[in-house]
Amino acid sequence: MTEGADTVVDSDVGPRATAALATQFGFAAAVVAFAALGFLAPGLFTWRWRGFEPRQAIVPLVQFTMLGMGLTLTAADFRRVLATPGVVALGAAAQFGIMPLAGWAFTRLFGLTGEVAAGLILVGSCPGGVASNVITYVARANVPLSVTLTACTTLLSPLATPLAMRLLAGRDVPIDAGDMFRSILWVILAPVVAGLVINALAPGLARRLAGMLPPIAMASICLIIAITVALAAADLRRVGLPLVAAAVCHNATGFLLGYAVARAARLDERDARTLSIEVGIQNGGMATALALGPLHSPTAALAAAVFGPWSALAASLLAAGWSTRPVRVGTGSPPG
Repeated sequence: MTEGADTVVDSDVGPRATAALATQFGFAAAVVAFAALGFLAPGLFTWRWRGFEPRQAIVPLVQFTMLGMGLTLTAADFRRVLATPGVVALGAAAQFGIMPLAGWAFTRLFGLTGEVAAGLILVGSCPGGVASNVITYVARANVPLSVTLTACTTLLSPLATPLAMRLLAGRDVPIDAGDMFRSILWVILAPVVAGLVINALAPGLARRLAGMLPPIAMASICLIIAITVALAAADLRRVGLPLVAAAVCHNATGFLLGYAVARAARLDERDARTLSIEVGIQNGGMATALALGPLHSPTAALAAAVFGPWSALAASLLAAGWSTRPVRVGTGSPPG
């Protein structure tokens, strides 16, 4: 975005932003609590009854979350790509350039190998998470751009994620790029498209559903993380500290480099905050589904279970800090 002169956006936090921030902190606390519960009492999430196991619910829960994302998307979100193609392209390139490489680098730095290493690289190879839109709103950044970037990176993920995994994680675990491509189409893209279709054909129904889904989606994410931690609790005890350190550094690198790339490209402060949040927050549900699906590895899913709670907490703190700082816009000349 460009303006003839600098404009300072009011830094006062309104009641809606305050409520959103409180909800986000509550969600972060719930995610951490469920992760701890899965670690301390894994039996609660690993039982078997008449052939059913909780892990079988992970894919439907992820699909449900992605359906909610699709229900909120409109044609305007995609027209925005044509209006600011350079900014959107920069955001997508930062997402799929910075995070997979950072994931790979931190696995080497912290001595992670095999399925654990592949899991962290997988987290970095996934698109932005849907929680980024709420964080962007609280941080007084560019919400429409955030929505567009999340949608575009999600649509690009069937190609970008298997490619990044093949290049960076192929030495750690066998990567079947074709199987991963098909899984992403089924688990991620199909429900998003279904949500888009419902929104186009029955917008009233879509609005009602979209209003009901956020708390259910939050509960779904908590369950996914608890089940994932429970499935590989023994492995987490073995590699817990190095994995946590790598995940924290990975997340921080996304926030820092996302912001730095945006400022280097002369984007204004609001757009720079948006890219920082988009790059730093990953779709952990997708990473979990792919780890348990194409990779057949609960151990690989551990990285998402560690990255998710930490990034929720870190993003909430980042948004809280930014929400109290004035936003100066009109200082850059964004590409496109």
